[in-house]
Amino acid sequence: MVWACFCNDKLGPVAFIDRNMNSHVYTSILKTKLIPFIEALQQDSHSNIQFQQDNSGVHTSKLTMTWLINLLQQYGFSTIEWSPYSPDMNPIEELWAHLKIKLYQRYSEITSLQGPQEMIRKKIQNCLWEVWWDIGKEVLNGLIDSMPHRVQALIAARGWYTKY
Repeated sequence: MVWACFCNDKLGPVAFIDRNMNSHVYTSILKTKLIPFIEALQQDSHSNIQFQQDNSGVHTSKLTMTWLINLLQQYGFSTIEWSPYSPDMNPIEELWAHLKIKLYQRYSEITSLQGPQEMIRKKIQNCLWEVWWDIGKEVLNGLIDSMPHRVQALIAARGWYTKY
């Protein structure tokens, strides 16, 4: 499992999760990965930072929400309320799809790696890490620019399916 984020045209950190995801693991990732990214964004004069996540159980648990509320107050960013019926409207989902395509184009051999599981995991992580940091600003800007169209499509579909 992989966690990552981006803000506007800036890629954020990546976290590889090698155990079952729960609220404690998730908040630990946010503490070690998201907070330093937000601090870096704020030092670069970014304001009005909004954190978007889907409605999975670990994202909406009481522990996570309490932790996030405290974090929001401390760092001055906000979260976006997200429809439980439209998780694929989140631009990170499209970024994951882009990442998978580029990963396969560059390292098609990862689909047939053999050997110890830990060696395979490390190889895939290294490949993913490299492809992630090669994602260009034009891809990220395209995702951001698509948001008004995504929202309009969702409104027009009255919350039902869209092409996104």
